Amino acid sequence: MDKQLRIVFMGTPDFAVASLDILVENGFNIVGVITAPDKPAGRGLQMQESAVKKYAVSKGLPVLQPEKLKNPEFIAQLTALKADLQVVVAFRMLPEIVWNMPPEGTINVHASLLPNYRGAAPINWAIINGEKESGVTTFKLQHEIDTGDILLADKVVIRDDETAGELHDELMHTGARLLLKTVQSIAAGTAKETPQANIAAADIKHAPKIFKETCQINWQDPLDKIYNLVRGLSPYPAAWTTLQDKSMKIYKAHKEQGTPSIAPGEFDTDQKTYVRIAAPDGYLYLDEIQLEGKKRMDIAAFLRGYRF
Repeated sequence: MDKQLRIVFMGTPDFAVASLDILVENGFNIVGVITAPDKPAGRGLQMQESAVKKYAVSKGLPVLQPEKLKNPEFIAQLTALKADLQVVVAFRMLPEIVWNMPPEGTINVHASLLPNYRGAAPINWAIINGEKESGVTTFKLQHEIDTGDILLADKVVIRDDETAGELHDELMHTGARLLLKTVQSIAAGTAKETPQANIAAADIKHAPKIFKETCQINWQDPLDKIYNLVRGLSPYPAAWTTLQDKSMKIYKAHKEQGTPSIAPGEFDTDQKTYVRIAAPDGYLYLDEIQLEGKKRMDIAAFLRGYRF
């Protein structure tokens, strides 16, 4: 295998670290790492480095942190790295001057089975929509987001009780392994590119950015839809409802099908072991919540300090 490819890696959060690590551990030549600028975070507003930067520094890899990707100084620095290939995992949108620079192009690891779930939140939307499987896809970047030629894909099963956080961790490692196979095939000159099927936009499921209103539970919805929303938004940003005029995030819950004796959206509790909320066709039992102004806690701890 030709491991002499000069590779620039672009990524920011934890999800991207596994992919960078697998390339480093398999001897690929990472000539530069591009990640987000340090940002103030936490109560003391201390400057925080991205997960990718921390990893890159620990491995002695050169790091660039451009504010703007079209900045001439950054473009000059990137050009000087003379990359054969760029790899993007959980990074921002790239301008054409960046993604079109290396001779082997720029490849992306996307956490869905393309062409479905193009967009910012593929893991969340797969669970919110009640999908039974998800996966990762490697593809070549083109003008339109997530539309480039597919290189490889790998499926995973979504468990009935799986949360977005759990699926994220599984796809993080599945994606890293798929990226390794993809880069190995490019290095060996055996990579095959498959254009994304010419499917009408109306037939493709999308994964748009999630906003606060997306996360509010509608108790008139069927119980399964509510349950999937909770799973698909856990642990972040979390589905929410209101309890006595305060917002309440729901991180974990389980469901019981049936015909409730109370109206949808009403609470029922024994004040000791359970809190449940009615849907039209059953109850959602709360397991782990966070009431506005309080810490995240399990339902037994919550009931010790709260009276309905």
